[in-house]
Amino acid sequence: MGGIPRSSLLLHEWLCLGFFVWMLVQLVVAAGFSNRDTLIFASLLAANCALVYFLPRGGDRGLGWRLRLLFYPVAMNLLYFLLGTAIPAIHPGREDAALQAVDQALIGTNLSIRMQPWVHPALTDFFSFCYMLYFLYLIVGQFSYLFGDLAVLKKYYAGLFSLYAVGYFGYSLFPALGPYLAMGDQFGVPLSGGWLSAVNEKIVLSGSNRVDVFPSLHCGNALYILLSDYQHKRWRFWAYLIPCIGLWLSTLYLRYHYFVDVVCGLLLGWLAWKMANRYLREQPA
Repeated sequence: MGGIPRSSLLLHEWLCLGFFVWMLVQLVVAAGFSNRDTLIFASLLAANCALVYFLPRGGDRGLGWRLRLLFYPVAMNLLYFLLGTAIPAIHPGREDAALQAVDQALIGTNLSIRMQPWVHPALTDFFSFCYMLYFLYLIVGQFSYLFGDLAVLKKYYAGLFSLYAVGYFGYSLFPALGPYLAMGDQFGVPLSGGWLSAVNEKIVLSGSNRVDVFPSLHCGNALYILLSDYQHKRWRFWAYLIPCIGLWLSTLYLRYHYFVDVVCGLLLGWLAWKMANRYLREQPA
């Protein structure tokens, strides 16, 4: 299965290249070319260009495609942490007030505040478990498809990493902390729980890049993976369906996201899935 010609890029490759250029230009202007983040983005751009030009080439074209596609889970997952310094360099402020205003215009309230009567240690533990399970589901999904059918892999990565690129672009335009940090003084009920809640809180506080709110990629990525699994790995769809719904609710209950983040994340996840299916059908075999 040779796949599409070297000269043709998959959907996510266009979008990831565009995001690298977008960030590189802004970082050069804001921080200079010798800045660490600027140099990393320049390196990512150069590596991406080289991979899409040289792979696949001769020999085992299937292996060439897999090596080319492997760049994206490695680069885009590691890039998440770099955005914690790169985005503040080009957009120093936070847009929590704007996102709160959108929620007020859409639903007249903040759902995390409205959910305070639900707070219970058992529920906090359940939602914390659902939130943490997402990371395992994300990584397992990326690498299980990597070693499967090549056509399915191309489709899966085209949608998922298009979603990453658009989501990261959203972070760069609307960096925000989320309700649990930006609205901490407005919550009257603490999120008490057991060891699951404590572990999740530690992961979030130590691992967040502090710009990753709009759109919610937790919601978008999870929906995209769920829809893909329904097509190709039905057993995993049924295994993750309830935890996935719990994840979506957890983003609000645990005060990590605004309503608009969740809605836009889910919409992007669905659109990425639709576009990936359509885009790959239109490519030459």
